[in-house]
Amino acid sequence: MRILVVGAGATGGAFGTLLQEAGRDVTFLVRERKAEALRRDGLRFVTPDADRTHPVQVITTTDTAPAFDLVLITVKATAFSSAVIDVHPFIDAHARILPVLNGMAHIDQLQAAYPGQVLGGLARIVATLDGDVVHQKTSMSSLMVGSLTDAPVADDARDALDVPGIDFSVADDVVGALWDKWAFIAAASVINCLFHAPVGRILDAGGEGAIRAAIDELEAVAARSGHPVSGPAHHQAVALLTEPGSSFTTSLYRDLTAGLPSEVDHILGDYALRATALQQPTPLLDLTLIAIRANLPD
Repeated sequence: MRILVVGAGATGGAFGTLLQEAGRDVTFLVRERKAEALRRDGLRFVTPDADRTHPVQVITTTDTAPAFDLVLITVKATAFSSAVIDVHPFIDAHARILPVLNGMAHIDQLQAAYPGQVLGGLARIVATLDGDVVHQKTSMSSLMVGSLTDAPVADDARDALDVPGIDFSVADDVVGALWDKWAFIAAASVINCLFHAPVGRILDAGGEGAIRAAIDELEAVAARSGHPVSGPAHHQAVALLTEPGSSFTTSLYRDLTAGLPSEVDHILGDYALRATALQQPTPLLDLTLIAIRANLPD
């Protein structure tokens, strides 16, 4: 399969490199500046046990290319809408599209644009971008996919994505898995952003009750939506967010505190909209959104 990876940041650079190292035909769709750097220097990928640089195939929106068979959208939510426009010339009616973002709004947008062609995707990887260098911080690197229709995930897509270095799986209920992760990230972001601190400091200040209340509040929305959080996901969320001394914060919180563009509307704003439509009260989420929006630059 010809695979197009939209974005060569932390997630796209990591998964794209692992796919390419397994012999897959991978091309990256990136901005012109990034394309120049990748053509000149290659893509450097640093993991806990290796440091390598590979030449890579790249295209930009000004290039032409035949339609790709499988399209991985790996950009952050802040760049998603433009990525959907950018990728359009490289998608035909036979392409499968696999977004690996948090939340659900991107799924709705893609399904409206490409009905029947979208797969659900869930990535777990701790990776960062330092300049143009992709750093995978831990050995964890997993990718779960699942069908959003009655048809199963095609064998050729399964085979293409099942490579060394990626713990690959196919979910029977990928929408449920997406809600599990979204509810956790939303609850954790509420906790970090409302109290403006990592988990350990919030616990030290007597905040365990508020943490548990936030988890319950966000999980209640998932349940009302028809996708109750699974038992293992709930227990994992509680364990992570009540660990004494933990320095855990979400990327949304870190982006906000650094003054960077954040996924607040995609992660928390969309969650609040769905809660309102379901008539499910979310007082802690609502307070968090007020606190964030009141402090955003004009």
